[in-house]
Amino acid sequence: MAISVWEVFGMHMADALLSPAVGAAMYAASAGAIGWSSVRIRKEGLLERKIPVMAVTGAFVFAAQMINFTIPGTGSSGHIGGGILLAAVLGGFPALLTIAAVLLIQALFFADGGLLALGCNLFNLGVIPCLVAYPLLFRPLIRTAASPLRIMVASVLAGVAGLQLGAFSVVLQTTASGITVLPFGTFALLMQPIHLAIGVVEGLVTGAVLIFVHTSRPELLPGAASGKPLAAGLSMKKVLLTLGIAALVTGGALSLFASARPDGLEWAIERVAGTAELESESKVHDNASDLQDKVALMPDYGFASSDETDTAGGTTVAGIVGSAATFALAGAAGLGITVIRARRKKTGADRTHV
Repeated sequence: MAISVWEVFGMHMADALLSPAVGAAMYAASAGAIGWSSVRIRKEGLLERKIPVMAVTGAFVFAAQMINFTIPGTGSSGHIGGGILLAAVLGGFPALLTIAAVLLIQALFFADGGLLALGCNLFNLGVIPCLVAYPLLFRPLIRTAASPLRIMVASVLAGVAGLQLGAFSVVLQTTASGITVLPFGTFALLMQPIHLAIGVVEGLVTGAVLIFVHTSRPELLPGAASGKPLAAGLSMKKVLLTLGIAALVTGGALSLFASARPDGLEWAIERVAGTAELESESKVHDNASDLQDKVALMPDYGFASSDETDTAGGTTVAGIVGSAATFALAGAAGLGITVIRARRKKTGADRTHV
């Protein structure tokens, strides 16, 4: 079965790049990271009064990922990953759960990234920025003193590092799979520079959003960096309302103006392989593709019943529906962990009084 590289969105990998063994290994690695994050969130109370923030920022990142911006002089485009933005507002562990909600909605509802590749996409776009780039580069600069300059510098450094590591991880996963005609050296030499440019833009966009958040609620970013819960009575209405409206406007309207040029991964694959078609003939690939075809309500962010799925109406509806679905899933994940934490605390208190 031939899969077009145009089924690869952003740094979202398609199934045709991966062997079943590598796909399964990356599912296990990402599931382990998500499980560990969930335990840390529950034990340390990292989501106290942050569930609405988790839901709204997740919806905003989903919408923002629909906006591809042109990389001048390359014939390529890119979009933000959103992991650093989420980690800065929520902390690394809650951010990983939130980006997982974004990627799951994209894969299931919109066929954005393959189902076999979902574990890789979770690792490259979630684990690396939230649990590596954020704690090593962003958090140390923000924890003690947050200023607009520090926020911008930290955003760019962490954004570039996260995308560089993520892009190299894509190359490693593809090479380890050994089912494509993409040689390691050539593929890496194309992937790293193009994602350096995308990372700089992501850092600048992330910095601008976080400076607004910091101006509105100066306690939020240092609090997330130090793992402190939101103070009781702290109003987040302005931030939540602004990001919520931004998510709807971005997904429902601005997405219509996204660049149609191939994204960084698509661009690199075409230049290495010389084709937009990648062959994958295993039964696992066929089954994953068939399942995705059945569950995707709006493949390629358009109406499934339409011959031209990239219509304005389809894109607008996809942006709004996807943002709402991400809002619901991210909020439900946060609420579920909070409920479990509350029940365990109550059980512990009951045992103490016995």
